[in-house]
Amino acid sequence: MSVLVFGHRNPDTDAICSAIAYADLLQQTTRPDAIAACCGPPNKRTEYVLARAGLPAPRMVMDVRPSAEDICRREIVTAQFGDSFHDSYQRMQAADLRAIPVIDDARKVVGVLSVLHLMDLFFHDEGDPIKSRTVTSCLQKIHDVLGGSFQHVIDPQQRDELLVMVGAMSAEGFTDRMKQFPAERLIVVCGDRPSIQLPAIEHGVRALVLTGGFRLSSGLVELAKIRKVSVIISPFDTLNTTLRIKSSQFIDPVVDTDVVTVPAKASVVEARATVERSAQPVFPVVDDDGVLVGLSFKSDLVNPPRQKLILVDHNELAQAVSGAEDAEIVEVLDHHRLGGGLKSMQPIRFINEPVGSTCTLVARQFRASGLEPRPAIALCMASGIISDTLLLRSPTTTDVDRDVLAWLRGLCPVDLDQYAREFFEIGSALRSSTPAEVIGEDCKEFSEQNVRFSISQIEETGFDLFWERKDDLRKALEDFATRQRLDFSALLVTDVVSNGSLLLLSQESEAWEEINYPRLDRCLYSLKNVVSRKKQLLPLLSRLIAESRA
Repeated sequence: MSVLVFGHRNPDTDAICSAIAYADLLQQTTRPDAIAACCGPPNKRTEYVLARAGLPAPRMVMDVRPSAEDICRREIVTAQFGDSFHDSYQRMQAADLRAIPVIDDARKVVGVLSVLHLMDLFFHDEGDPIKSRTVTSCLQKIHDVLGGSFQHVIDPQQRDELLVMVGAMSAEGFTDRMKQFPAERLIVVCGDRPSIQLPAIEHGVRALVLTGGFRLSSGLVELAKIRKVSVIISPFDTLNTTLRIKSSQFIDPVVDTDVVTVPAKASVVEARATVERSAQPVFPVVDDDGVLVGLSFKSDLVNPPRQKLILVDHNELAQAVSGAEDAEIVEVLDHHRLGGGLKSMQPIRFINEPVGSTCTLVARQFRASGLEPRPAIALCMASGIISDTLLLRSPTTTDVDRDVLAWLRGLCPVDLDQYAREFFEIGSALRSSTPAEVIGEDCKEFSEQNVRFSISQIEETGFDLFWERKDDLRKALEDFATRQRLDFSALLVTDVVSNGSLLLLSQESEAWEEINYPRLDRCLYSLKNVVSRKKQLLPLLSRLIAESRA
């Protein structure tokens, strides 16, 4: 199973660019199976970055909990109605399986066949002398199972309910016994015994099987043609020939058609609930049309493999892709505060440094590995740094960010200053998105002192569009907080020109009286020189919450 490199939910440019770049580095070094992923669509600015760099967007994965199709066995052995006991059993043995799905010509699942079902076919009605010798098959199937040859054959594909007789007694006794059964249903097995062969042919049996590789004389062959008796030559002795004829039976009567299937898209939890109530030995995994996708056992669903994750630009499970709590997190690369909920069974690589961008950390990993990123990846990392540090103007900017961006300048195929101006002019969320989309574009959830809240952030060139949509945005914040069951939601609108922000809240409490920033309107504050959610706004809100709880 591949390792997925994930940014946080509602990813911004740094989250997506760091995932792409780090996956690229891992593919060249320690993890060739690394795949960049995201749990939300790129925003307009990130789309611009990917288009300029010529890079595909990460794989969209909204939940990393495995589905039935993720863990099922894809190399599938199957059977069909009309297959023989022998062929089906050989396939099971080769695949070391005790049951296999039965499909039709369109690969839709119609049943399950188990070894126990086959044994019932082979040993059924042993106490009944007629039923125990009955074989439902066709001459072609018997020929194939024996690996023999036809000396003469009539209607080899015809489905017959045959009665097997072995010519091992005296010729007189055999002839008397043979005449007790309908000739058209009889298949007689004998060796090089003309005294058995002749009366069988004269009686007009359905087929005569000669063992040990013996063949009929030319005269008897002509008589067989006249009497319409098929003749099969078997390379085996009489005992093994008889057993193989019994194993040529069609599997149809013993296929369990009351089959439990598992939908391919079902989560492992849903699939487990389905199979736990069934005694079925294997469970076909099917698509929406019932077509076979794979095969699962109960053990596959009880202890499924865990998806391996590398988290970039976040370390809190509340901000991670859905299902991360059930995944195996093998590495974290981040520049935010340490949050709660992240645990591991074994030591993991955890890089968390106070720099302005996760892309800064990824670029440092490239340099430490002695690798020079290709121009597209260099531009991708530079974009993450430009976005998160506001082109090195944010208070979160460090000398490490400046050094790394200077290094990337020489590797990028564009002039970064001009590129940065274009980057910030593109994709105004307030111009192109609904209020709900604005709130969800770059949104992170937090918990402080048992208070759950979210902070969304957008960057704009001026506040004109905000004033036009202020009331709609407040309503969207209120709806989001209600829907997510949060105590409040906040939107930080940052002006990249003036390096200041407006803070809009879904609701206010007594805590906001101590905010020490001008209140412009209900639930609205002006935050001069505040541009960082991580380093400025989150500590401010955390302090206000703590003081209100004191």
